[in-house]
Amino acid sequence: MKRMYWRPHKVSRIELGLVMLLAVGGVFAVEEFTVVEKQNHYEEKIDAARKTRRAFEAIRSARIAQGTRFDPDSDPAGSGIVGTLVSPVTTNWGSLSAKQVSVNPNFGALAVHYLKRLDVEKGDVVAVGLSGSFPAVNLAVMAALETIGAEPIIISSTSASQWGANDPQMLWPDMEAVLVDRGVFETRSVAVSRGGIEDKAIGLSKQGKALLDAAMARSGAREIRAANYAASVEERMKLYDEKAAGRPIKAYVNVGGGTSSVGTKIGKRLFNPGINRSTPLGASEVDSVMTRFVLKGVPVIHFVKIASLADRYGFPLVMTEMPQVGQGRIFSRRGYNEWLAGGFVLGVLGLMVAFVRRDWGFRMFKVAARRESRKPPEQMV
Repeated sequence: MKRMYWRPHKVSRIELGLVMLLAVGGVFAVEEFTVVEKQNHYEEKIDAARKTRRAFEAIRSARIAQGTRFDPDSDPAGSGIVGTLVSPVTTNWGSLSAKQVSVNPNFGALAVHYLKRLDVEKGDVVAVGLSGSFPAVNLAVMAALETIGAEPIIISSTSASQWGANDPQMLWPDMEAVLVDRGVFETRSVAVSRGGIEDKAIGLSKQGKALLDAAMARSGAREIRAANYAASVEERMKLYDEKAAGRPIKAYVNVGGGTSSVGTKIGKRLFNPGINRSTPLGASEVDSVMTRFVLKGVPVIHFVKIASLADRYGFPLVMTEMPQVGQGRIFSRRGYNEWLAGGFVLGVLGLMVAFVRRDWGFRMFKVAARRESRKPPEQMV
């Protein structure tokens, strides 16, 4: 015998209204009652940001001890990391706003984020190219590498663009020395160069070149004094291989626009900020450390267009004070409550089954149905 069931002749407006109210209410509730979700590697990101903050404080303290006064217009956070407009060691134009935005300890967390995406772990070898143009990001990268426990091989250029580490009393190699002497960092550059045009600071005065040479000598690191640009790229690559001692290099991290590292201004623009796993169109025609690593299958982390990176990860773009550790989407994001959303979906489906497939709606609104002269349910086979 075939099973018999009752089916309403039609679904009333009241029933449809209830389904609609539950659906609309569910959408509102899910949008309103979001949850905060910690991002991957949260603790390491916090540790790297804190280490970056300690590095900032150490540099600020050292510059105060030198008698340096911080301009509230160029360095509103009073960080001591933002340099000056012009000095004998300034190589080229630089964006003041970008330098201000870079003085954020949470860039240390961003560096951890990128390194972890490339599966960099404790003991892995990472090649690094730094310049004096973005000392704050240099510190963030070094803090991230030490937090993870990776082994960095750092080659730095000594000169800087406007508003970078361009104070002759505190050039980038001097900052490294301060941080090692005060126990903030254990690692420092294995080699240094003048930087600037041709990696030889072409265009600077004799005084400027002499100041750079003195800073290089103070660092105690190996000095790169290649005859030309191509020779500089070649020497850097050989040095990375030498220090790696046969171990694979897991990634190459570049900060700023060091000529040999990025391949002049053209290479700097062609590579994207963040992770680059392949050479962009046209980049392979420009010889550089970045290009060579990518062609060897080593991914590159490129820290340029700092304001763009800050905006992407929720860092402040206008600096009036030093940001607190843990601020930004790199640490946590608001997401939907999956349990709440699932509950409302099941509720809507349940009402639809009750009102469309069953006669529960008819029974619940029997009195109202009679007033509307509703037809009784029809027997279906």
